[in-house]
Amino acid sequence: MRFVDANVFIYAVLKPRRKLNEKEQRIKDSAKKIFERINRGEEVVTTVLHLSEVANVLEDAVNLSFSVSFIRDILLKDNINVEDVSQEDYLESVVLAEERKVSLNDALAYIVMKRKGIEEIYTFDKHFRNLDVKVIEE
Repeated sequence: MRFVDANVFIYAVLKPRRKLNEKEQRIKDSAKKIFERINRGEEVVTTVLHLSEVANVLEDAVNLSFSVSFIRDILLKDNINVEDVSQEDYLESVVLAEERKVSLNDALAYIVMKRKGIEEIYTFDKHFRNLDVKVIEE
């Protein structure tokens, strides 16, 4: 099982407002492939916090209705395990973020991954390379 970062969902579903450069298009295409595998039943893990990130971006970029519908669909999928996060998790992520120079949410994903025994993450975020997990971009 792999963790799925918020950026995978965002790249997969957002329609660009401008022509993407080659790197951006490659990321978008990879995100779509990952998302298709998830939609076909691949089991993944994310957190309520990462879904909140997705919801905020989709609300701003598209609209509330689209965001609500997308998040509802994610929450209802049996193959997507959405983990809660605690205050203790977030406190631990503060320390890790400072030590490893990663964002709080990246640190939180890492903490949840370690707790669940997950070694691989779907993400396009380069900061995860500062952590001892395998980044999967396709």
